[in-house]
This record gives sequence, C-alpha cells and structure tokens, in this order.
Amino acid sequence: MTSNGRRRVVITGMGALTPLGNSVDEFWEAAIAGKSGIRPFQELDASDYPCHVVGEILDFEPTDYMDRRSSRRMARFSQFAVATARQAAEAAHLDPEAIDLDRAGIVLGNGGGGYPNVEQAGRTMLERGGMKIDPLYVAKWLPNMAAANVTIQLGLRGYTNTVVTACASGTQAIGEAVEVIRRGDADVMFAGGTEAGICELGLAGFSAMRALTTSYNGEPERASRPFDRDRDGFAPAEGAGMMVLETLEHAQARGATPLAEVRGYGVSADATYLVAPSDGGEGAAHAMRLAIEDAGVAPEQIDYVSAHATATEVGDVAETKAIKTVFGEHAYRTPVTSLKSQIGHLLGGSGGVETVAAVQTMLTGQIAPTINLEHPADECDLDYVPLESRAIDARLVMKNSFGFGGQNAVLVLERFDV
Repeated sequence: MTSNGRRRVVITGMGALTPLGNSVDEFWEAAIAGKSGIRPFQELDASDYPCHVVGEILDFEPTDYMDRRSSRRMARFSQFAVATARQAAEAAHLDPEAIDLDRAGIVLGNGGGGYPNVEQAGRTMLERGGMKIDPLYVAKWLPNMAAANVTIQLGLRGYTNTVVTACASGTQAIGEAVEVIRRGDADVMFAGGTEAGICELGLAGFSAMRALTTSYNGEPERASRPFDRDRDGFAPAEGAGMMVLETLEHAQARGATPLAEVRGYGVSADATYLVAPSDGGEGAAHAMRLAIEDAGVAPEQIDYVSAHATATEVGDVAETKAIKTVFGEHAYRTPVTSLKSQIGHLLGGSGGVETVAAVQTMLTGQIAPTINLEHPADECDLDYVPLESRAIDARLVMKNSFGFGGQNAVLVLERFDV
C-alpha cells in the first residue's frame, strides 16, 4: 500500500509481437540497434494506392501458442493477443492454475477488431451471397474478441473489458487495468494492445484521408520519420504488446520479481477535431499533467518521454508543444523518442508495444533512437535522440498515446529497485 492507502501495481511480465521481432528480447535487440521493421507489402497488392510500405509481423505461427482448432476460430488480432499473453505469463512465471482465477482478468485495447475479416465478409457477400460468409465472422471481428479469447485460453474469470479509443487504446487499457487492481477488483490483470488491420480496406481508408507516408516507397526503412522536416504521414503496421500487472503484495507472495511500477495514469479529450490534435496540444498536456499528479511526482523528475509521434505534419508539433507546456525548461533536458520511426504505427496496438519498450529502457539503461530524424522540423526542437541509441539512467518514464477523436492516454512508470 502507498501512504494514501492505494494498492501498488507492478509489472511482472511482458510479451511482444512487432515488425522488429516476435518476442520482447528479439524486438528490443533490434530496436537498440536502430533497425527498421518497415518493408514493402508482402501479402497485399498496394499498387493502386499511394503508400507501398508497411510494418508486418513475419514468421508468426499461431499454433506455437494455441491449438490449431482454436487458431482457426480467431481473427489475427486475437491470435496476437493470445500469443503475447502467453509470453507475458511465461516471463512473469505466472501459472494460471496457481492463482485465484476469479480475481484475474484482462483489459485490452484495439482500434477496430478484425478489419481483414470485415473486408473478406463484404467481398464474399457481394460475390457469392450473404449466406456464404464465414459462420464465425461476427465472433471473429468484434473488438472484444481478443480479450475474450485470452480469457478462454488462460482461464481468466475476473474483470474483463475492451478499450477502443483508436491509437490511445493500448495505453488506456493498461491504465484502466491498473485502476481495476487499485480499487480491489482484481489481484492480477493482463493488459496491453493488439492490432492486425493490414488489408485493402484499411489501406484505402487511411490513404483516402492522406494519413499515410508516400514519399519513400523505394526506401521503406526511411519511410517513418517522426519530428523530421520531410515527414509525410505514418507507416501502417500491426502487432501487439501485453503485460502482467499485479499488486505488489501478490507478486511478492508468489516470489515474482517486479520489473516496474505503474505510478500514474491520466486520460483526457481534446474536444476539438475528429482526426487532428488540438492546435496547441492542450488536450495532450492535460492528460500528461493528470498522469504526473496521479504519480505524485514533479515534471522535473521525469527522465524520459516515450512519445506518440506518428510522423504526421500536425501531430508531432502538437505533442512537442504539449511537452513544453507541461515540462517548461525541463523539456529541453528530457530525451523524447518515437518508436514508430522503427516499427511504424500499430494503431491500437502501439501503446502496448511502446510501454514494453519504455520498461525495457529502464531495465537495460538503453534508449532506442528516433531513426530517420535527419533534419528536425522547425517547430520540433527537443532532444529526440536521433539516429543512434543512447545510454540512460531512467527511473521515471512517461508514455504518451493520442488517438483520433482527441482521445489522450498517458502513463507514468517507475523502475522497480528492490
């Protein structure tokens, strides 16, 4: 318990599927090396669209994590969720049969469920008739089905919820899971984000709104350029990040080693535009302040900011302004990076993977760089750790995530030192 009687919530295990690797260790090794996971589309013919680059999950075999029958009854975003949940449980040395499953649950974020399944059902209905669509179509694509499949596979019978707040979903899901534990409704929660929307429907939608990068189709590794003068939109991607959250007492009682503590959580709405942030980043700044206040720390104590930064023209500037508003002069002394420069934008899955990376930064003393930042934009003048990784002694880290509709979610994490 903290001094105010609130239960302390710690992270004891993590899992990740990313365009840079299919485990936390594989992903982090590539991230620190400054590698890019952006490549030409492999499973989709993108020739009719202006964006030809993507961050796809390669060499993923669902049956490594579930039986074949179960895998065939899930959409890809659900398969990702189950896989990373099993990775996180293994890393946490958590045996589901050894805990009270009535007090173990999940809060999971995603942007839109099984987008590819929606597209396929539409094609089938138009070409062959509605009665020919997959009988499990609805049970596959619904956004809550990723969390549902994790509960079925792991036997979790406690509090379960799905957060659908666009690109803020993964981070907000972690924060909401923390609140479930804090108020005493669970001892153990799985939390994170998952997304697998790589299909023509998704590509068409984002291309029509001109949100995607188009200038580096011939050099995909250079396509995602947060904070850079030549940025022109985000690189679409897929993946998932998951973690096991527990009360500190529960973790210690079963002999688990905490990796980090979730100290603060803040959520806000811009209440301005549908697909752009508030002009001065006011909504983002409000969520950041709330998270810092919830953590009981001062802005000057934050050692590093894991930015949302998608490489859009207005988004990167608005986030930079928000950081300056909250941190004042300390903003210029605080490293700020965008992992999306390496893995692209996982949409609802981005907050899960980026929170995993934030914890890894504290554990390893290494910060992954913002690659492709060759010419910082005029209004982007902070320390974005360009091009190469850097050693850092980070005790307190802030993770930002902002989504369409002006949805903002922010976490403050602290390294756990025994």
